[in-house]
Amino acid sequence: MKIEIVKCLTDNYSYLIFDEKTLASAVVDPSEAEPIINKIEKNNLNLKYIFNTHHHYDHVGGNKKLKEKYNCKVIGFEKDKNRIPEIDITLKDNQKWKNELFECLILHIPGHTSGHICIYINELNALFTGDTLFSLGCGRIFEGTYKEMYESLNKLKKFPPDTRIYCGHEYTKKNSDFCLSIDSKNSKLINKINEINENIQNGNPTIPSILADELECNIFLRSDNMEIQKQLSVNRDNPIEAFAKLRDLKDNF
Repeated sequence: MKIEIVKCLTDNYSYLIFDEKTLASAVVDPSEAEPIINKIEKNNLNLKYIFNTHHHYDHVGGNKKLKEKYNCKVIGFEKDKNRIPEIDITLKDNQKWKNELFECLILHIPGHTSGHICIYINELNALFTGDTLFSLGCGRIFEGTYKEMYESLNKLKKFPPDTRIYCGHEYTKKNSDFCLSIDSKNSKLINKINEINENIQNGNPTIPSILADELECNIFLRSDNMEIQKQLSVNRDNPIEAFAKLRDLKDNF
């Protein structure tokens, strides 16, 4: 099994997952159809499934054209069935779903949107987080609450530390600047930024990131850190307050 990153729109990432022997494939969050079609045709793949983490157009924009061309099935969260175009299969929170390619775990992680999910594939050690968890960042809160987003991120923190994080956008450099503005003494963050800058200079994606790095460097996963809470002048017994302040600061960064 292989995962291939597909750049879409301005800064979106979609992901093609395929079996190199059978050439059966699935795509996560096709922002637009053409880049996906180009990869499918180049590798002679047979697209079976489209997974959508949430309903925003820059994650579902390719659904209709891909389904018409390949007769594939569109998969999304049951409570988003009226907002994800062309949806065929609806999945529940904490459901394990198996197909001919892989078995995956679906988790409901609201905050960015009310129906946002992540998709975890154990055999690939891969977690597709859409716009909830980015490398060194998290998504804006559009339909949910600070508490929901905080709790959703805590769910993601519980995956194995070596889990590879495949997120929806190339936002890492700007996110790193914000993390450094709050957490400037974090040597692991500084090392991570050096690695990020090298990838960018070489024209490579900064994705996937590794959960262990996110736990050590991503300021939004560290809102329970006492030093960060002290710097933010918030109640140390309420990490959600720290998280909310960080999210507000990032919105205006």
